[in-house]
Amino acid sequence: MTAVAASWLPLSAGERSVAIEVLVHGPLSRTELARRLDLSAGSLTRLTKPLIESGLLIEVPEAGTPAEVRQGRPSQPLDVVAESGSFIGFKITEDMVYGVVTTLRSEIAARHDRPLTSHDPAQVAELLAEMTDELAREHPRLAGIGIGVGGLVQERAVVGESPFLHWRDVPLGELVEERTGLPVVVENDVAALVEAETWFGAGRGLDRFVVLTIGAGIGYGLVLGGRRVPYAEEDRGFGRHWIIDPNGPLTPDGTRGSAVSLLAIPSIRYQVRAATGRDHTYEEILALAAAGDPMPARVIDEAGRALGVLVAQIANFAMPQKILLAGEGVGLMDVAGKTVEDTVRAHRHPLAAPIDLETKVSDFHDWARGAAVLAIQVLVLGVAEV
Repeated sequence: MTAVAASWLPLSAGERSVAIEVLVHGPLSRTELARRLDLSAGSLTRLTKPLIESGLLIEVPEAGTPAEVRQGRPSQPLDVVAESGSFIGFKITEDMVYGVVTTLRSEIAARHDRPLTSHDPAQVAELLAEMTDELAREHPRLAGIGIGVGGLVQERAVVGESPFLHWRDVPLGELVEERTGLPVVVENDVAALVEAETWFGAGRGLDRFVVLTIGAGIGYGLVLGGRRVPYAEEDRGFGRHWIIDPNGPLTPDGTRGSAVSLLAIPSIRYQVRAATGRDHTYEEILALAAAGDPMPARVIDEAGRALGVLVAQIANFAMPQKILLAGEGVGLMDVAGKTVEDTVRAHRHPLAAPIDLETKVSDFHDWARGAAVLAIQVLVLGVAEV
């Protein structure tokens, strides 16, 4: 497979600033765009002209403008041509690979999933290449691939450590790039999700924003000044040591009473299995708890209190404008939402402002979309640090 080089690459620093502002916040009038970027009208014209000529930006009619007076209006807003490139995003789990194709504005145009039958890095790379070939048949203008992995990722290319895949120092980016001919960016899956929500989702336009994920593990991402805050311990399993209740449950994965022991799906299933001798899916446990079955109800109530403590602690110390709760475990809110709300209030000052807590019912395609957004940011727009 041969990579499709977009005609508008590479971008200068000024062109990149214009493109990002329009991509994330557009369509924007030239006046508003100049104000946001603190540019003169002449400088803005100089920067936008090559972007329009190359097909990255386009002039769009203002809402309510009669068709006969639209053409040639210098005040026409600018927008990106979302279909000017397509991007693949992959989310790798322990037993599946979830894939999506997105536009430049991260709208999902296609989905494609395959079982993961081996954790051998070369075989995983082969599977990703096969999936890329299949997706390319319907979407030939592929500009890059983003891959999200649960674990520590270095230099956006090497999986330094992944407990789910049992990997250490795997050059996944290089392996996939060799097989596809497309540029590849690899990132921690939570970091990728945070970027997608910051640019195109719940955190769009916010200065202080937090993403908290519950599922196979516990994920946390902080955005300050509109930018994700990277940290060296990213996905080093901090949730295993974030103690919520020192007298809480002890599970195989996580310190006693930690966020992982109380909230992660495998831990919840383990607690119910240990108490009842029966194995249930997470969805079955939620249904049993909602129906009043004593042991599942107790475990889910404890999980609700743990989530309330986490949300309150995040709000107390990070002071975000919004907290997004995402991940495959968010069904907890349907059953234990009141417990979460009561616990949050108990751990906040009585006069504290209400927390803007948004719950997103997400699946693994949302995580794959996050990886595609990383590809858009890093490979196409040339964002050095996100």
